[in-house]
Amino acid sequence: MPTGKLQVVPLGGLGEFGMNCMAVRWGDDIIVIDAGLMFPESELLGVDIVVPDITYLLENRSKVRAIVLTHGHEDHIGGLPWILSELNVPVWGTEFTLAYVENKLEEHGLLDNAILEEIVPGERFQIGTFTIDPIQVTHSLVDCVALAVHTPVGVIIHTGDFKVDPTPTDNRLFDLHTFAEYGKQGVLALFQDSTNVERPGYTPSERAVRRKFDDVFRATKRRLFISCFSSSIHRIKLAIDMAFEYNRKVALVGRSMNESTEIAQDLGYLDIPEGLLIHPGQIKDFPPERVCVMISGTQGEPMSGLSRAAVDQHKHAKIERDDTVVLSSRIIPGNEKAIYRMIDHLFRREAHVIYEDGSSPPVHVSGHASQEELKLIINLVKPRYFIPVHGEYRQLRRHGEMAAAMHGAVGSVIQIESGDVLEFDELGARKAGKVTVGRICIDSGSRTDVVEDLIIKDRRHLSEDGIVLPIIAINKLTGQVESAPEIVTRGFAAGGENGFMQEARGVVMKTLDESTQEEKGDYGVIKEKIRADLKRYIVKNTQRRPLIMPVILEV
Repeated sequence: MPTGKLQVVPLGGLGEFGMNCMAVRWGDDIIVIDAGLMFPESELLGVDIVVPDITYLLENRSKVRAIVLTHGHEDHIGGLPWILSELNVPVWGTEFTLAYVENKLEEHGLLDNAILEEIVPGERFQIGTFTIDPIQVTHSLVDCVALAVHTPVGVIIHTGDFKVDPTPTDNRLFDLHTFAEYGKQGVLALFQDSTNVERPGYTPSERAVRRKFDDVFRATKRRLFISCFSSSIHRIKLAIDMAFEYNRKVALVGRSMNESTEIAQDLGYLDIPEGLLIHPGQIKDFPPERVCVMISGTQGEPMSGLSRAAVDQHKHAKIERDDTVVLSSRIIPGNEKAIYRMIDHLFRREAHVIYEDGSSPPVHVSGHASQEELKLIINLVKPRYFIPVHGEYRQLRRHGEMAAAMHGAVGSVIQIESGDVLEFDELGARKAGKVTVGRICIDSGSRTDVVEDLIIKDRRHLSEDGIVLPIIAINKLTGQVESAPEIVTRGFAAGGENGFMQEARGVVMKTLDESTQEEKGDYGVIKEKIRADLKRYIVKNTQRRPLIMPVILEV
């Protein structure tokens, strides 16, 4: 047996949705599997996206050999621009994944210096100590792989995101055979996607949506608007095929929808018949019953095509009475309010709205494996150690319990979270300490500014308690207060407004009267005295803590 330790360190994605990123280390070689982002919760005010803290990788900069991607969803590739700007290492991914990555890096001005290496399922490649065997899997996106990583102490398999779809629309089948082969040879550890562990049974095939689409196309008398994730190439292909079958022209509305469709066409995943596509500006030139609009914005994003069309603010996409709108996607937790608000607007336009409501046939199917598929892969691989990944803590826990109940299929289950160091050697596996992990918040303005915790704290403070600005005019020469202090408030209201404000002005005046000429001449000192006295008065009378910023005007 080789001497040394294999370390697996999740930097994100375990205990949260998104931000999937995992480091695998042997000696002086580190590979990183995926580099995702997550979208912020509502309390992260003004934050656009959240990426993992890569302090561990930066501390071991000289050892990081490459980033290997399982597929092209944002929660697996969205953090790349920030990681590569700090750490320019080769990025490995399948052809379709790299096409998405190129777009993203070009947007951030990083493409010219990036080193992109293509993965072909079934063709092994070497990075440092590691030999990596990409295994074809099916998911809601095309060209996805699981990774079998050969290390000096055994093979570890990372499933990436997957479901076992026996009838994928691109006819690229899930490679169960290779998983079974590894199971026969012996697998040290299986890291498996936990997203749908709470869902019993099997996830329906992508083709299950076809029946619903068929019903919708047949029943729709006027314009048909279909919104899905722009990365759902299977769904876009289905909609385009059905539009051709039902003699409707197709207009693509939204930048992401156009980009994805273009990439899929270039790589042969979409074959659009000549003359089927029309420019959005031509929608009005065709009878309503001859038009199908593929439009982005399925999650109710404020400036997306569908959100604007829902309030009749889109230049080309006009939704009118008796038009049909299909939302062919799941509601991502946290987006419910925005989505239902948008659906309300669509109903106000007197459109027919079809969205995921549990009816059969489904208008959307998940891209993640349900319980029986998860068990199938565990049974095929028979790992010595089983580690649930990708999901919130309750999902990781339930996944671990499910695997532990499969006697004979799993040696033992190890529950880890982001930051835990999982160590393997000839004696077995164990948790061996923690590394620095966390979230880096990126601001929406420039999409490159890191938002410090303090700023978010200030924003939360402002949103909850408001701001109070005492404005005092002081004569520069005499140090005298020239007029009664003014108090401007924003987002702060106190009961009995007039009396309260009158007293607050009195507090400021009293502070000024009790201050020496010297203190009044030192604006730093006098501002702090006013702030402290006014804060004491406001907290005592309102139990609120607004941000108090005294302003001194020199006259």
